Amino acid sequence: MPLPFLTADRAFETADDVALPFDDREHWRRPYRPGPYRVGAAALLLLLASYVLFAAVIIALTGSLSEGGVVFGIALAFIVVALRLLRMGVWVSAQGVRHVGFLLTRTTRWEKVVAVRTVQQPVRWLGLPRTVQGQALTVVRGDRGAGDTVALLTTHNADFLARPEAFDRAADSVEAWGAEYQRG
Repeated sequence: MPLPFLTADRAFETADDVALPFDDREHWRRPYRPGPYRVGAAALLLLLASYVLFAAVIIALTGSLSEGGVVFGIALAFIVVALRLLRMGVWVSAQGVRHVGFLLTRTTRWEKVVAVRTVQQPVRWLGLPRTVQGQALTVVRGDRGAGDTVALLTTHNADFLARPEAFDRAADSVEAWGAEYQRG
């Protein structure tokens, strides 16, 4: 009995341009995958949190509950930091573009965006103060000066370090969203 869903030689559907039922452009979505450095750091934090949670259980069973509660709180802090690391990045929707940082989130509506473009400029290496020459995807807002641009993505952040093709795809995707939704 042949199983066509497991074979590579089956005929594919020809309706490629039909929107998928879950393709809702009103929801915020990240137009790229998180990079390996960001995912690796979050995985290490979650691994450390699992050890701290195990220690909290042992402390709570053998010692006082208050000490176990403090260690449990530390484990929860590790989990929150790991999840926030994974949430960081650029998100787009029909409403605008959202830049999610570790502590701060900035949302710019498409009506205020004049241009979304990739420029060659000094960029921060992994968010540290050291700068290197690279590319940045910038947003030029109409209510601010031309020199006051916000860098959304860079070639040297935790998502795109040593992955220039992924940066190009992500920048093209955000630029396409901007061209589609910004004011004409």
